[in-house]
Amino acid sequence: MSRLVIKNVRLSYANVWEPKPPMGDPNGKMRYSASLIISKDDTKTLKAIQKAIEEAKVEGKSKLANKNGVIPKNIKLPLRDGDEDRPEDEAYTGCMFLNANASADHPPKIVDRSVEPILDRAEVYSGCYANVSVTFFAFNTQGNVGIGCGLGNIQKVRDGEHLTGERSAEEDFENLGDDEDDFLS
Repeated sequence: MSRLVIKNVRLSYANVWEPKPPMGDPNGKMRYSASLIISKDDTKTLKAIQKAIEEAKVEGKSKLANKNGVIPKNIKLPLRDGDEDRPEDEAYTGCMFLNANASADHPPKIVDRSVEPILDRAEVYSGCYANVSVTFFAFNTQGNVGIGCGLGNIQKVRDGEHLTGERSAEEDFENLGDDEDDFLS
């Protein structure tokens, strides 16, 4: 497996606190998952991802190769173009993305900038930015052949606009202080 830490990605569809079945498959294996959004301008990160994918192809050649020992060109790859695959979602405009998954028995460890565990689940959400460790691996399961992306650990680096449209209480309300008399009239 080829391991990589991808820095400053935006989390989307962040299912990182409780394992759930895959979307559209309520009977599927429980897993943690997140879509990692990377700007197309971040060419250094995209090149590192491409290199890790190529390494995973070499490492997993026995799973990927056809009868002639050749890896087909049409295998599934984890790095996708947001402009092509999610044109209706403006969070993916001008970006590439990876869908990363972890099995239910391997939850991601979620930490803050000081590498201290984050316990408040509201701190890590779809829209925040994080450093994420991932692994790339070959798979050949029931006719599906390709390179997968495993979700490792998550380090939140900064807040971002919630992709769910959710607003914080601080955005909706002003601080009223402790004086209750203002509201008794």
